[in-house]
Amino acid sequence: MASGSSHSRTMESRTGRSKQRYNSNGERLVAGVVPLTEDRLYVLLIQSTRRKGWVIPKGGWESDEECTEAAEREAWEEAGIVIRIDYDLGEVLDQRPPKKLSKDAPKALYRFYEATVLSEENNWPERHKRERKWFTFSQAKEALADRPELVQALELSTMHRS
Repeated sequence: MASGSSHSRTMESRTGRSKQRYNSNGERLVAGVVPLTEDRLYVLLIQSTRRKGWVIPKGGWESDEECTEAAEREAWEEAGIVIRIDYDLGEVLDQRPPKKLSKDAPKALYRFYEATVLSEENNWPERHKRERKWFTFSQAKEALADRPELVQALELSTMHRS
């Protein structure tokens, strides 16, 4: 799927882990985006469904897609945004302590991409589960404070610091 294309967007979120990729260390491979405005002044965060607070769009990279496609799919499913991927921000290691890990939430290896939001749609797969909101860099850093891997992705981006 070309960045920003809509030919494979659906109104159904993928569920389950049957196609989930894992690396040789058993880490779940996760793709995500740091979705920015064109001027790089704001980042779009979404409400977490598992716990209170804000996160960036991310989710499992599945065996039938490229990592960039997984990132674009997660941006659509979770935030209802059409994006253009601009940069590969690289890998970010899961920093949760072992007591926070479980069979349902194994250690993850994240691959984040910086992206420009091309459009925000009113109708998207997880619209009933998630709120979305634009944040400045400093607001986002504070909102993501309990998720060091997400703060790291934000800091790797070219977003204007304010």
